[in-house]
Amino acid sequence: MKHLICLLIFLSFINASAQEKFKIKEVESKDYKSAYYIVNEKGKAVKQLDTTKYLMCFTQEKYGYFAVFLIKGNNGWCAIDINEKVLFNVYNTSYGEPSPDALRENKIRIVDENEKLGFADHKGNIIIKPQFEIVTSFHNGKAIIGEKCSKVPWGPHEEEGGCHHYTIDCTRAGYINTEGTIIEIGDFTFEEMAKKIKWKSEYE
Repeated sequence: MKHLICLLIFLSFINASAQEKFKIKEVESKDYKSAYYIVNEKGKAVKQLDTTKYLMCFTQEKYGYFAVFLIKGNNGWCAIDINEKVLFNVYNTSYGEPSPDALRENKIRIVDENEKLGFADHKGNIIIKPQFEIVTSFHNGKAIIGEKCSKVPWGPHEEEGGCHHYTIDCTRAGYINTEGTIIEIGDFTFEEMAKKIKWKSEYE
């Protein structure tokens, strides 16, 4: 019984440590190279990150439970906790340019190896497993999903390795609630579904 109690205390300690808030401080040198530091809530820099591994940070200088980085050897944007554990891959919102998703209504879009989308919460917990072909951020507890989607290029793409821009076109649209339950899906356009549920973009 004592061993069980000790184990539970140990596990709760590990969980509390992983849930600790921190922020990333970026320091630029004279040769314009950035060094990144993990700063705890007391304002102390507890660790300098390896600049050969952490290539770019897209997290603002404010305290949170995870930070979003472009990490060498990983595919796409990654969210790490204070212990540098990779929690999930973050969805890149715009084809052709670096634009990782951000928290909206305490949720951030994540992506798996099959390019399916889901959500994590502000503490870095996966709350809706990746399963959707395309999904918007939440607005008033609702997010629009699309099915049978295709990428429509803005124009001809001359170079294979260049920046390619697309619009996502889906033949079916619907919406989900904060649990990830599909409330409605059908032969709607994105605009029709947005009007139906009064969904608004974060930029409006």
